[in-house]
Amino acid sequence: MGDLLSTGVSGLLAFQRALDVTSNNVSNAATPGYSVETPNFVEQPGQLTGAGSIGSGVAIGSITRSYSELLAQQVRSSQASYSSLNTLATQAAQVDNLLSDSQSGIGATLQSFVNALQGVATSPASTAQRQVLLSQAQALTQQLESYSGQISQYGSQLESQLSDNVNQINSLASSIASLNSQIAIDLHGTGQTPNDLMDQRDNLIDQLSQYVSVSTVTEPSGAMDVYIGSGQSLVNGATAQQLATVPGLYDPTQQRIVLKGGGTTTDVTGELSGGSIGGLLAARSQVIAPAQNALGQLAVGIASIVNQQQQAGMDLTGAQGQPMFAVGAVQVTPDSANGGSATLAVTRSNLSALTTDDYILKYSGGTWQLNDQSTGQAVALSGNGTAASPFQAAGLSIVVGGGAPASGDSYLIQPTATAAAGFTVQLSSPAQIAAASLVQTATGASNGGGAAVSASLTDPAAWTPDTYTISFTSATTYQVTNSGGGVVASGTYSSGAPISFAGAQAVITGTPASGDTFTVSPNSAANTGDNSNLLALVQALSASSLNGGTASVAGAASALVSQIGVITQQAQSSAAAQQNVNQDAVTARNNVSGVNLDQEAANLVRYQQAYQACAQMIQASGQMFNSLITAITNG
Repeated sequence: MGDLLSTGVSGLLAFQRALDVTSNNVSNAATPGYSVETPNFVEQPGQLTGAGSIGSGVAIGSITRSYSELLAQQVRSSQASYSSLNTLATQAAQVDNLLSDSQSGIGATLQSFVNALQGVATSPASTAQRQVLLSQAQALTQQLESYSGQISQYGSQLESQLSDNVNQINSLASSIASLNSQIAIDLHGTGQTPNDLMDQRDNLIDQLSQYVSVSTVTEPSGAMDVYIGSGQSLVNGATAQQLATVPGLYDPTQQRIVLKGGGTTTDVTGELSGGSIGGLLAARSQVIAPAQNALGQLAVGIASIVNQQQQAGMDLTGAQGQPMFAVGAVQVTPDSANGGSATLAVTRSNLSALTTDDYILKYSGGTWQLNDQSTGQAVALSGNGTAASPFQAAGLSIVVGGGAPASGDSYLIQPTATAAAGFTVQLSSPAQIAAASLVQTATGASNGGGAAVSASLTDPAAWTPDTYTISFTSATTYQVTNSGGGVVASGTYSSGAPISFAGAQAVITGTPASGDTFTVSPNSAANTGDNSNLLALVQALSASSLNGGTASVAGAASALVSQIGVITQQAQSSAAAQQNVNQDAVTARNNVSGVNLDQEAANLVRYQQAYQACAQMIQASGQMFNSLITAITNG
């Protein structure tokens, strides 16, 4: 019934609740994730009379929170991007700081080794200079080993962080699913939204976006489905899927992330992005593995060039030089699911073609296929994979042995990943340094032309010690004979063009005359002052022999430092920019959902005045009732 008393009571109760809402807003002004609430007044149904409809008061129809799903998603998206970039920047900075130190970095240590080589070249008979070179060789191997070990440790720490993040995601997913269940029950039972529970759920989803990119869909029941990465369902209503880390297919220490739910397990490692998990996965693929492989390529390059030149020279005792360095072998790991029994023997065969990539060799349809692991691109294979005709690709020689492979079997081939970890010095005495060349040259005494000759070994394994004579049958043609008079090479002369024979190479410059001769013969063991082999070694180290003939050893070292530095700088710069984007998104959301204390103070005054007015209406109603009773009684 619409009367003064009931109308006043309805207003009193409504404004009392409005004051309660305002009080709650003020109390939670600093509560993270709290969305300001608004009491929504609705008019009570009126009463029809002959004079028209008379209102029967007011009620609180609902209490809604100020919330924008669009702004919330912008916050989560920018938070996921910032967290990913910041994690990548942090991981990359560790490796960058390790490699780029101006005093102890790769470049400085490599230069010290080259300086020691030049020191021996200046005084090839000096034991002291040879000892300095041997010490610098030890320092070089120790540093690269140390770098490799430290980067491996960074990798282990990264894997541990991945596991921790997965556990955090699982905990948040379970809490979100529980809140979904309670929200759906409350909404169904009362028809009103449980604002406090929805704030809690939004806060948990915000936290989730720090670990992985998140998107959401709200169901009619009020539950919110949560998707991560490229659309993998993590929470569906009151059910939470679980992430887990499992050993890698090839390397058990490199974890994969799988999604478990509905009785199935799905590998989602390649589908996850954003958040700290996205940053960690990016750091693993863009920083840790490439840095380890590049260090290995550098170690292989140094060892291959130095060892080849050592074997082309003669040490202080007159013996042929022995390898100075050893490196870790090519790493071959079969897929844990392989069903066949084939084995692979993989060696490095071409330094120039060797890359810093890893490869997958797979047996399918009766043939072997090689793919770059990073890009998935096919790599051409030559040869048959036998010991007599190995597969040749990417600077590698691959021999398939053992039993028969099963269709689908695959192997991870890492040409340089463990090379730096096994980088060691093989020489034990300064006298073993091969400063002198194994060959010496001489110019015929009766030569009439103006040509000069130099010689070196190009293939020590093919060198047959003998005296070889290069005779010019004309000013433009020559032939090479051994001591028995047998012709081992012949051709047309071009000044400066190498003349190759028996594992050796002679270079004649100038203008020879017909009948001129030059000899190449084994060097004298007593020639302790010969420095020609070390000079050739210094030159070989500075030559572009890596990455398809585009980079020297020093160039490759500089490129490694630059590559990690660029990744670090770009990630740091992008993270700073994304942090500003995230802060702007948070500000925009807070402008809608945050508590404005000035506005709440105004509401407090307004509701209080309305409450007092309603109280006066009730008082007036009582006075009128008493007057009516008195009049009736007295009448």
